[in-house]
Amino acid sequence: MRIEDLRKYKLVLIYFIGSIAWIMLSEAIINKVGLPPDIYDIIQLGKGIVYVIVTTILIYFIIKKHEAYKKAEENQNELMTLINAMPDFVCFKDGQGRWRKVNDFGKELYTLENIDYCGKTDADLAELVPFFKEPLLYCDKSDQEAWDAVVTTRCEESFTVPNGEIKTFDVIKVPFFDDDGNRKGLLTIGRDITQLKAAETMLLRKEKLSVVGELAAGIAHEIRNPLTSIKGFIQLMKESKETPKEHYEIILSELDRINQIVGEMLVFSKPQTSLSKPFYVDELIDYVLKITSHEAILYGIEVISLNKPKDVVINGDMNQLVQVFINIIKNSIDAMPKGGKITINIEQDEEIIRIHVADTGIGIPNDRLSKIGEPFFTLKEKGMGLGLTISNKIIHDHHGTLEIKSEVNKGTTVVVSFPIYK
Repeated sequence: MRIEDLRKYKLVLIYFIGSIAWIMLSEAIINKVGLPPDIYDIIQLGKGIVYVIVTTILIYFIIKKHEAYKKAEENQNELMTLINAMPDFVCFKDGQGRWRKVNDFGKELYTLENIDYCGKTDADLAELVPFFKEPLLYCDKSDQEAWDAVVTTRCEESFTVPNGEIKTFDVIKVPFFDDDGNRKGLLTIGRDITQLKAAETMLLRKEKLSVVGELAAGIAHEIRNPLTSIKGFIQLMKESKETPKEHYEIILSELDRINQIVGEMLVFSKPQTSLSKPFYVDELIDYVLKITSHEAILYGIEVISLNKPKDVVINGDMNQLVQVFINIIKNSIDAMPKGGKITINIEQDEEIIRIHVADTGIGIPNDRLSKIGEPFFTLKEKGMGLGLTISNKIIHDHHGTLEIKSEVNKGTTVVVSFPIYK
């Protein structure tokens, strides 16, 4: 029997007992007093009028209560109709985790159409519907997490349905508490995102295929150029009796170029074994300057190093970072074919060291500056456009950042920042 029905029967019983008590007690008091007949009749009339007034008031409140109840019932029916029409799982539980209401989608999902679920916990239903035992017990665990969090929680839940399909739901759980902080109820809403997850997986797969296609096109284009040169010179050597020495040098140079392209691709696409250990920043800068100074002199470029710290240490693979700064300085050299100046300036605070490499080259237009670092985008006639992409990857692996500032005809400044090792 429902609690609402018990309350109704209790009110009827109280009214019945109260009425009998009123009649009997009032009659006994009147008889005991021994009033004259005319006064007795007036008292009896007054008693009847009082009873009628009280009864009328009670009936009025009962009618109002009934109207409010009917209105609430209509609203509840409308709400349940709306909830049942939803393509989402909606379930109401009480403070003890017992199921009170579930919409049609939920009944069909857990095959509860012919099961009296009301008043059952997830553990009880797990025994009644063994197929869903694991997801129901997991649901009981996530309910507990929502109660403990005291606020609305959100998670993803996946399980297999009877037709063999794996369903994934975006689940929101809203716990309710009374004024004393006691558990009052729990609302669970689960949206089926199975198709969305499948679409995301398909989109990711297409994106990977697109990247592979772009990568393959870039490799084919870059390798085809030196191969064409090699093929032409070999045909020329075959037709001529004497082969000039410079032909061999050109072929070897083009083979080195192919090897460099393949090497860049390996660094970009395959995780490299790195030896991370602390080293001094001034050692890194000195080594890079020794390697690049000869080429800078050939192009009439002055390289100046300022504020080299003697005791600042960073942690990582020094060989990889040498590759990064060689690439940055070579880009600066390429930007100054008629000579210029490269300034290396180092700034530091308690946590970060910043290495500025500034040149006086031709600069980079704003519309191209935003694309710097993208694979296969390059400002050079010869090059694959992977140098800065690889450098950015190495810097990121060292928990650093790369920033490029440039102004046309005034120069470019590259700022590389790393956390200081303590």
